[in-house]
Amino acid sequence: MFKQVRFFITICVIGLAVSSCQQEAPKKPNIIFIMSDDHTTQAFGIYGSRLADLNPTPTLDELGNNGIIFDNAYCSNSICTPSRATIMTGQYAHVNGVLDLDGSLNEAKQYLPKEMKKLGYETAIIGKWHLKEEPAAFDYYEVLKLQGDYFDPTFRVRGEKPWPQNTNKYEGHSTDVITDLTINWLKNRDKEKPLFLMHHYKAPHDMFEFAPRYESYLADTEIPEPANLYHQPNFGSEATRGKNDSLLHRIGTSIGRRHPIRNYTQDFDISEELDDKTAKHEAYQEYLKRYLRCVKGVDDNLKRLFDYLKASGEWDNTIIIYTGDQGFMLGEHDYMDKRWMYEESMRMPFIVRHPQGQKGLRSDLLINNADYGPTMLALAGGEVPEYMQGKSFASLVTDGEAPTNWRSATYYRYWMHMMHHDNPSHFGIRTADYKLIFYYGLPYNTEKLGTPSMPWKKNSFMIEQTPAAWELYDLKKDPTEVNNVYNDPAYAEVVADLKQQLKELRTEIGDTDEKYPHLLEVINNNW
Repeated sequence: MFKQVRFFITICVIGLAVSSCQQEAPKKPNIIFIMSDDHTTQAFGIYGSRLADLNPTPTLDELGNNGIIFDNAYCSNSICTPSRATIMTGQYAHVNGVLDLDGSLNEAKQYLPKEMKKLGYETAIIGKWHLKEEPAAFDYYEVLKLQGDYFDPTFRVRGEKPWPQNTNKYEGHSTDVITDLTINWLKNRDKEKPLFLMHHYKAPHDMFEFAPRYESYLADTEIPEPANLYHQPNFGSEATRGKNDSLLHRIGTSIGRRHPIRNYTQDFDISEELDDKTAKHEAYQEYLKRYLRCVKGVDDNLKRLFDYLKASGEWDNTIIIYTGDQGFMLGEHDYMDKRWMYEESMRMPFIVRHPQGQKGLRSDLLINNADYGPTMLALAGGEVPEYMQGKSFASLVTDGEAPTNWRSATYYRYWMHMMHHDNPSHFGIRTADYKLIFYYGLPYNTEKLGTPSMPWKKNSFMIEQTPAAWELYDLKKDPTEVNNVYNDPAYAEVVADLKQQLKELRTEIGDTDEKYPHLLEVINNNW
């Protein structure tokens, strides 16, 4: 009898111990990576731009104030498809092979969801994908067809037919629909696993088709304008302006009438009777109001998503990351779109809210989009694979401790020479204090020479070689980058040091242009 009682007690003690261990075992955090298309730091409250007082992002501002706001987050190639490929692979464009909008990412290279699944996560992507191949590495996907439509969008899904023939079509505005789809997936997913979800909006990509309910938003507001929309006498170089400003009309699509083939006075039907300055002003106001109405739709929908997570009990175990796929020019330098290495285009918003991590922190750590995948893997409890070139800054998110031996400079390269928005190809380096840019002025694929830069536009320019030149900006003295000091003798030592850093960085990441001898010749002749 005594032995039986002792055995029963032992079993109970073991059972209680096992139960206690199970209860104490840490639960893996959910991770939701939210990315909007072309949402730039100027269009936030928390980033303190000229537009901050318009309060365009109260939901995102609150998210940032309860997490970490990264002030120095940069893309390595400011264009949709390559940026997404870099985030998905942790690799720079020349390594993952997605150099431009023609690139695609097959299942074998969809590294981020593959690695997350190894860690026990259920994976999903909903919204914009834009990498052409089936996102087959995800457990679940419902993604827009290519760029996708703003209204009544069609989504590609997994089904009986081969990709991309299985589709679902929904009524409504894409931002609303994508939020609905995500909430529906969250309600019906496998609750036994932690989730890794990529929730991607089309908005606020051009042509800025906002939901009708925002028609009155900012209607009677005068939107603040950047000074360099009108005046910047020492901005740029022969590479971006031409000799004696001979290419001003040709390079970089414009807000005003400077660029004759694509500008917003044409796109928004601004009266031809207005003088150039007034027409530019009117086009800018229309541009920003349409853009910010799309941003407002994103922010309002994120409140819906966050409210659902709180009501369902998931909020306190969910890491929320918010970014744009790159920055965007909102009239700075009289430019639209992105692609440039200039700050507004290269700089990305990046906010992380970790329920057990740092709160109310701003970081000036110099990160880039190759680091995002490694950081999410580390936050999920995994190791960063050697094939990923980016590094994890998860310690900063969880403990407020910056990683040791972190980079002091980040690399950038835009490959799509004089296509779509007539931007010359270039690469460069950005440090805490300076930005050095080299325009080499040729496509990597010489077959592009002599083809239309905007084939959908009447009288489109032909793609040709443009002048090679360097630009240097002192970011502490000149944060809006209007004064190119490359030829200033006072900066000779700075130029020499940055060129050496740039050369070493290109070697370190393997972007040496050995595959492109025609580019290497221009680079070597101008170094």
